[in-house]
Amino acid sequence: MSTALDDHEPTLRVSALHALEYCPRLFYLEEVETLYVQDARVFAGRALHEVLEDEDDAMGVKHTLELESEALGLRGKLDALRRRNGRWLVIEHKRGRAKRDSDKRPIAWESDRLQVFAYAMLLEESTGEVVEGCRVRYHEDNAVVPLVLGVAAREEVRAAIARARLLRQSTERPPVTPDANKCVRCSLAPVCLPEEERLAKDPEWSAIDLSVKDLERRSLHVLSHGARIGKRSEELEIVTRTFATGETTTTRVGISEVGSVVVHGGGQISTQALHLCIDREVSVTWVTGGGRFVATAAAAGPTVQRRVRQYRALSDDAICLRLAKQLVHCKVSAQLRFVLRATRGEAAGRDAALDEQITGIRAALRAIARCEDTGALLGHEGDAARRYFACWAWMTREATDERLRYSGRTRRPPKDCVSALLGFGYALLLGDVTGAIIGVGLEPALGIYHRPRSSAPPLSLDLMELFRVAMVDMPVIASINRGQWSADDDFEIAGERVWLSDAGRKKFVGVYERRKAEEWRHSVVGYSLSWGRMIELEARLLEKEWNGAEGLFARFSIR
Repeated sequence: MSTALDDHEPTLRVSALHALEYCPRLFYLEEVETLYVQDARVFAGRALHEVLEDEDDAMGVKHTLELESEALGLRGKLDALRRRNGRWLVIEHKRGRAKRDSDKRPIAWESDRLQVFAYAMLLEESTGEVVEGCRVRYHEDNAVVPLVLGVAAREEVRAAIARARLLRQSTERPPVTPDANKCVRCSLAPVCLPEEERLAKDPEWSAIDLSVKDLERRSLHVLSHGARIGKRSEELEIVTRTFATGETTTTRVGISEVGSVVVHGGGQISTQALHLCIDREVSVTWVTGGGRFVATAAAAGPTVQRRVRQYRALSDDAICLRLAKQLVHCKVSAQLRFVLRATRGEAAGRDAALDEQITGIRAALRAIARCEDTGALLGHEGDAARRYFACWAWMTREATDERLRYSGRTRRPPKDCVSALLGFGYALLLGDVTGAIIGVGLEPALGIYHRPRSSAPPLSLDLMELFRVAMVDMPVIASINRGQWSADDDFEIAGERVWLSDAGRKKFVGVYERRKAEEWRHSVVGYSLSWGRMIELEARLLEKEWNGAEGLFARFSIR
């Protein structure tokens, strides 16, 4: 079987063949969609190889030899080599345990065996010498498995290379592996979501949370007008200036501590700092001083295959209508639940006008399920929204300052304090949603329900509907009822326009970020995660809607 490359095809990494044998979907995500997650296991493996290099130096063993062969179509970095009886011996180190046969004797895992054979063939190609001896050393149980590179082993490697090339040309992801145990040890489980896909196909499946816990990284909001964000080694350096005195203040934050950056008003970020953020998968969002979303930049990497599938699916009106109905139903259901919860103290003698609005929201919710076109869906969503916001009059305490009571939603610009709070909150949410969509590898401009009409990407507006109530509306009402806002100190009035003051913006960022970090048990997948992580999860569940595992997107419900 020939493995020679054509003129434009790049060589395959030997570690990619290891991934292919372990799980074809893992190979595809890494090699075709270029998705990588560096978890604790990856770092532990690197640490092991650093220790082994020091040991091998002391023993005179050749290590980390990099080779590439156009004839084989492979490239790779060998762990270690030894010269024994005039022949080369290829050694592969593994951090875990060996596989065991029926007699409990250690044997090599299939993917490890393929990997060490491929390295041996690379060495043969490079040296012109026959290499037969191979070893796989498993450090967790201190087992060494000897292997021989024979005719069958060589054919196994060539067949794997051929399979990898065919898969590299495909736009379709392979299915999730039937062996669920492999997913538990896989670093790409947080982006592959195998447990959620199994749940989509089997409602009785009890999904395990395999996501990365990254709760230490927080959003960095730069609120000072004229602030400058630069780069100092692995840190972001924020320089702010007090205009009254001319004094400057410098703050440095390690990039590993930052999950996203939000630049408010006239703040500036240098090219070097922006490169650092993108390289470390830290999204950067710009918001105007008045609280309007401008744009988000985030690392996406090569996303052709994902966007081809998205375009193909969302060009189908039937798919768009189905997803839009799920989206709107989830949003209106959240609005209804919030109203019922916020007004339950009125249950004994509920106001007839409030009852009328609640009845109307319920009717709209039932009608949404029967909609046959987006025009009707828009109508029922709009009716539910009008009734929902009409209920806000009953959701604030009687002692609340009249200037902080809801009197009607106004936008661009907001004309009252509550509209200013909501507008600013929705801008922050839109930035987080857009960053998550780009990070997942989807195209924010290609939406399900919304159509292009402003600088806000349609798909971001779509996904944002799921989180308006939980991440903005509920915290706004709760903070008003707790008396956190001062109409005099936290807002600025310019003619008919009402903006949050510098103090108000800072206070709202605290309210929003605390909410984003709160953990909540997802009512569909069954495990707990923060609201910030929920955004990314729903973006990935949306992508599954056109990848053969539909039924989980926009299905959660708030308490």
